Amino acid sequence: MNISTDCKMEKQSMRTILTDIKSLVKGIVLIANVLPILSGYWLALFFTNASFLDYWDKFLYMTIGGTLLMAGALILNNWYEVDLDREMKRTQQRPTVTGNFSLKTVLTMGIISSLLGLGMLLFTTLEAFVYGFLGWFTYVVLYTFWSKRRYTLNTVIGSISGAFTPLIGWATVTSAYHIVPIILFIIMFIWQIPHTFAIAMRRYEEYKAANVPMLPVVYGFDMTKRQSAVYVACLLPLPLFLTSLGTPFVMITSILNIVWLVIAIRGLFKKDDIKYANSMFYYSLTYLTIVFGMMIIITLPIFQ
Repeated sequence: MNISTDCKMEKQSMRTILTDIKSLVKGIVLIANVLPILSGYWLALFFTNASFLDYWDKFLYMTIGGTLLMAGALILNNWYEVDLDREMKRTQQRPTVTGNFSLKTVLTMGIISSLLGLGMLLFTTLEAFVYGFLGWFTYVVLYTFWSKRRYTLNTVIGSISGAFTPLIGWATVTSAYHIVPIILFIIMFIWQIPHTFAIAMRRYEEYKAANVPMLPVVYGFDMTKRQSAVYVACLLPLPLFLTSLGTPFVMITSILNIVWLVIAIRGLFKKDDIKYANSMFYYSLTYLTIVFGMMIIITLPIFQ
């Protein structure tokens, strides 16, 4: 009976630890950062007519290293923002807040994960390593430590870090000095801004309580909606630089851009700001999924 009870307690404890680790690396956020790395890698293989088997070892180093590096950055973000997380309802169950993990433990995890990730990227290419480091540095130092608590531009600065992800994947195969990865960088950068603005509007009260200077908190919803529309409009010409992916891709992506801009502009005249924010948030997720999904599908061998 005691043995059975002990086993149940051990299983429960293990589930709690895994849940806490998932919370530290922000689960879905980590996946959302790793997938563009894989997409960049796949597209580089396609455009260079390279074989996966020729780069399978670098693929492993890239995937594991990139995941560890991103996880390290997110863990360090959790460590540094524990005081903010205490004030925000959606983050109050993170182990840094509950005390399940000590801050020293979290800091150690973040540093080790970051160093291991950077070390593994060294086994890919120097260029991929540099992009990985720049993404990590931008997110941890420029965004988390420096700008998030001080400036409304924190969203723009944070968006730069996520934009490096497809470059890491591409540079694992060949130099990213190519129109496709450059446009992917720009798409990722621009996309994150209205996406994050929508989150900030949905979580307005929490950011306000934590004194985080997000754009809606400092300048209001109207300003946020206007800026969102401007950034979405900046996506309009980008598909024209990706004609190498085919006319169907250019047309569908252009339509997606127009629909998003219509949603953003209509929101300028709507009084229900939260409904607008929800529309922008969910459409942004759908948009990125379709765009990157199409890139992968149309470059599969069966379509060549």
